[in-house]
Amino acid sequence: MISKKSSKLTTVTYSTSFSLGIKFFSRRFHDPIYAIYGFVRLADEIVDSFHGYDKAKLLSKFKSDTYTAIEEGISLNPILNNFQWVVNKYGIDHELIEQFLRSMEMDLDDISYDRQKYELYILGSAEVVGLMCLRVFCEGNGTKYDELKPSAMRLGAAFQKINFLRDLNADFHKLGRSYFPGVDLSDFNDDTKLAIEEEIAEDFSAGLEGIRQLPKGARFGVYIAYVYFFKLFLKIRKTDASVILRKRIRIPNHTKYRLMFTSYLRHQFNLL
Repeated sequence: MISKKSSKLTTVTYSTSFSLGIKFFSRRFHDPIYAIYGFVRLADEIVDSFHGYDKAKLLSKFKSDTYTAIEEGISLNPILNNFQWVVNKYGIDHELIEQFLRSMEMDLDDISYDRQKYELYILGSAEVVGLMCLRVFCEGNGTKYDELKPSAMRLGAAFQKINFLRDLNADFHKLGRSYFPGVDLSDFNDDTKLAIEEEIAEDFSAGLEGIRQLPKGARFGVYIAYVYFFKLFLKIRKTDASVILRKRIRIPNHTKYRLMFTSYLRHQFNLL
């Protein structure tokens, strides 16, 4: 019980929008999705926030503890204990976990991202997280999982690329990171931004097709996340590149709730 509460608290504390989406899943999906988010959030905090500590050593220990928890079916770390439960219960592929942790390791180094490294990072930091969730949603239906896998990956990629644009200021000025390949952020302009946005739009389109085919108990919750990120995407699209590089673009809470209501109506009338 403490493990499940810890994962939920982590999710609610760090992500208002993601927490809202989970509320609209069938209840049986709540705890497993909280478990996945709690795990990835904790790893992300190690590389993004634990300044002044040996991040590489901490992440290595976290990785070792993760696999030990999965193998032994228990951990004294409540977040890892909950994560091992969902991995073992739903048969989440260990390669997905490995790819995720590999992307976290990439954040430890000052990397100049080319296209190959960029795609590898997105695969591990976002696409495989979507696949972990998809494994839960499909509840053992391997055929359904394989059918929806490409769309789930594209949706995860869209969300991550939006995060890159939204967090451009903090990533570049505070953490010294630049993920977009071939982009000189010292000369970030509207043409460069437009090229990135066109790529994101294609990912969103492919992702929406997959949402329409999700099991009923998961469809609306994922759609809520899609609507929020698409709204953020549209707001970023209307914002000059110079502003994106100076400030973090946000969606106010009152707008999130309005989006939630209109999304519910669209879902009820099969207008997705």
